[in-house]
Amino acid sequence: MEGLQVLVRQAKVPVWVPWPLPTGWLVSGFTGAGDERTGTRGSAVALSGPNPLGGPAEMLIIAEEPGVGLGAGLAGLPGPDPGDGFATCQPHATVKVANHEAPLWLVESHGKAVFVGEVAASWLWLVLWPDTAGTLLVEPLPLRDLRDPEQELDLPFGALSPRLPA
Repeated sequence: MEGLQVLVRQAKVPVWVPWPLPTGWLVSGFTGAGDERTGTRGSAVALSGPNPLGGPAEMLIIAEEPGVGLGAGLAGLPGPDPGDGFATCQPHATVKVANHEAPLWLVESHGKAVFVGEVAASWLWLVLWPDTAGTLLVEPLPLRDLRDPEQELDLPFGALSPRLPA
């Protein structure tokens, strides 16, 4: 928990968590990208829980400044950003942030569902394994920024996710 507090304190971008958490889901890790000079310019929170279509599922929620590359790297995509052709059609899903819906677009990926949008002047990536776990986004997923001092969330933690770098 202390490591998460450090990430929240140093982050220049949101540290997103779905709240309330989907039923049965737990926080399973977190990481940041940046340095002491410029601060944390990218954040990722890992979660695990039941896939709505059966079996276990994992999700990474990444916020980053454009060009950082944390989201694309964790999604296994080339380049630092979503790539050519991004957001050229109707959005595929939405998240809810502060009572406002923000659109997300599905990005081509194998074996996982990768959704990308822009919230609070930062990229927002949702990466879900297996790809069928993307059904969690049939309804807008409510997100909270852990940097918001107005909240006291009692986050349940589970086993560390293998999806984050050591």
